[in-house]
Amino acid sequence: MYRLREWEAGDAARVLEAFGDPELAWQDPEPSTTPDEAAGWIDRRLDLAREGTAFGFAIVEGDGPPLGHAQVSVTSRAHDLGWVSYWTHAEARGRGVATAGALLVSSFAFAELDLFRLELGHRLNNPGSCLAACRAGYRPEGTERQKLRYGTERFDTGTHARLATDPVEGVELRACGSRP
Repeated sequence: MYRLREWEAGDAARVLEAFGDPELAWQDPEPSTTPDEAAGWIDRRLDLAREGTAFGFAIVEGDGPPLGHAQVSVTSRAHDLGWVSYWTHAEARGRGVATAGALLVSSFAFAELDLFRLELGHRLNNPGSCLAACRAGYRPEGTERQKLRYGTERFDTGTHARLATDPVEGVELRACGSRP
């Protein structure tokens, strides 16, 4: 059973391992490459939560080590909007960790932060992230052309949203790039 917990100082090695994965490191504007940077990454998650702007959690199984990260950022209090993001360690992919993280952080956002609409996006060439979003009840809403740039390469982004009133069930499980 997966659950969320706050990041802890002792998790720095797992953060460093995660950002050692080229698939994750090139997407983050500030990837951790040293133990001190990994500790700083954890400290920033705690600072953002204290500020009330973003709430990031380690995704764990039982009392095990972090398998990934799920976060909700408050993008508009006036409109009760949030932005959800998640990533997983390479060895945790394909096990439902990202889906669980998205489900759990969404429940937190709706119940604890009183948000109404949560949005997320993923590269179209990342069908696993798309399927995790759909399994977590996020409805596809379209494509944003060339939205993301990593290095010199630009990527189209599949956009999804979930309302507090949406059931989790009923979202077609088909990657955005394969939609007609």
